[in-house]
Amino acid sequence: MALPAARSGDAVTDPLREAAEVMRAVRDRCVWTQQIDHRALVAYLEEEAAELIDAIESGSREELREELGDLLWQVLFHAEIASRDPAAPFDIDDVARGLSDKMIRRHPHVFAGETATTPEEVLVHWNAAKAAEKSSRTSILDGVSQRMPTLALAQKLLGKAARIGASPDLPARAHPRDEGAGADHPLGGEEHSRGPRPGAGPGAAPGSEAELGEALLALVATARAQGWDAERALRERLRMLQTDIRAAESGDLED
Repeated sequence: MALPAARSGDAVTDPLREAAEVMRAVRDRCVWTQQIDHRALVAYLEEEAAELIDAIESGSREELREELGDLLWQVLFHAEIASRDPAAPFDIDDVARGLSDKMIRRHPHVFAGETATTPEEVLVHWNAAKAAEKSSRTSILDGVSQRMPTLALAQKLLGKAARIGASPDLPARAHPRDEGAGADHPLGGEEHSRGPRPGAGPGAAPGSEAELGEALLALVATARAQGWDAERALRERLRMLQTDIRAAESGDLED
């Protein structure tokens, strides 16, 4: 099938533009796709994001490439839906332009003559630009999604609490890191490759569900103190458990 001409008479000149035009054709001609709105796409977005995480953490390069494409399709899909909104339309070009503008603002050491020779200095520029952009926010919690996985949300909230001196009482082994080293910048998540400390156990077994919550929060605080990613740590342990289960099933079948 020939692709439709790009909007405004432009020819298809690059793969990203071609993907956008494929999305446009699908929206025009696929009955199922025409019925989908932003809310209906949320479940698919969550699934594609999860599959991308799997590809990053345990997949092949080919799987990573494919899953990045699937996630890009979700972005194109949402942008195409938005482009047809009668009240406030925007399209993928508007999305890309806004992203470029934001990244230029948040990297003055790259685009505006500022200096940053360490990751910590980069974070200073990033957080200053972000604070200026979000000046209308009234709480440090504004913008924190409640849809985050619970362990990841706990780790983020502990960081927010530390910034204003509102950290909960923590076990002696948990010493929160400087918020600047693990703030909202993407670089903040790159220090999590160290393994667990020998002997760092969860302590006494909780006696109630409330105590279990306290114990889980304490473990997340320990993860944050060490620069670990609590959500990823549990995912990786669960992958090991699945391997053990499959091995046990294989042994049962052989018997």
